[in-house]
Amino acid sequence: MESSFRGYNPHHRKVPSYYPISANLAETGHILRVKNRSGNILDGKASLTCLRALVAQIRRTLGGGYRCNYRMDGAFFREEVLSLLEAKGAGYAIKVPFWQWVELTLFIRENRRWKKVAHEVDGFERMVRLDRWGRRQRVAIYRKRVHHRSAKNYQLDLFDPANGYWEYSAVTTNLSWDIRRLWHFMCGRGMHEKVIGQLKSGLAFDTVPTNHYGANSAWQQLVALAHNLLVNFQIETGACRKTRSFKRTTLFELKNVQTLRFEVFNRAGRLVRPNGRTILRLGKNDFARSTFLRLAQGLEKVA
Repeated sequence: MESSFRGYNPHHRKVPSYYPISANLAETGHILRVKNRSGNILDGKASLTCLRALVAQIRRTLGGGYRCNYRMDGAFFREEVLSLLEAKGAGYAIKVPFWQWVELTLFIRENRRWKKVAHEVDGFERMVRLDRWGRRQRVAIYRKRVHHRSAKNYQLDLFDPANGYWEYSAVTTNLSWDIRRLWHFMCGRGMHEKVIGQLKSGLAFDTVPTNHYGANSAWQQLVALAHNLLVNFQIETGACRKTRSFKRTTLFELKNVQTLRFEVFNRAGRLVRPNGRTILRLGKNDFARSTFLRLAQGLEKVA
């Protein structure tokens, strides 16, 4: 495959691959941007160009009056990423790796008061001085109780908890939320993983159809477009609204691609035109009838 290289896939390290990066709008589930990349590219180093393009795209389409909040994994914990987001007036919550020079383990050993955040999750926050970058960052540190020994067991050896086992994580942010709300907000990042899973399982996003980089990149764009059209279709035809939560995930109850195919698209039916009026004839099924009536009413409002 053109422009594919051996990369960071832990299951196929010696296989040439692509490593696309994507941005997801949490409130609706839309894919805002997809960029195909070679498999040997690290997220943090190569993300700056994509991030600048994303910020410009949002301002171009929505205007400058919106303050976006970005949540990212530890690969984006980089000085240039933090500086860019702050310069653009954006909010962010980014996972912090347990690098030795950040000295998070020192704060954990010294801390004596943990605040309950969620079920079996405690946390505290500190202002961390990052001498290597010449800046100070607000960092929330969390521990989650687990009831099994870790496969690598590195955290147990490192922190040696007196009772039970713990998994530790840290998040840096410029948001004014307390550590409880910040924890739930970062947990909502898993929604992006679900969207990627749907792209791969339902719309063949992980398929490499040709040996040409440009054509394969176009395939990814088409898949993202199909996903966004399905999201729009559901929202505009009466998808139920959900109660807002601190996780900041989708505001609507959206069905996955497989469910839509089963309930709507892959149904036996016939379009007939008696007396010039178009009618869709289906088998007798109350659920199907109510579903198609709801869709028809929604499409009429859009039209």
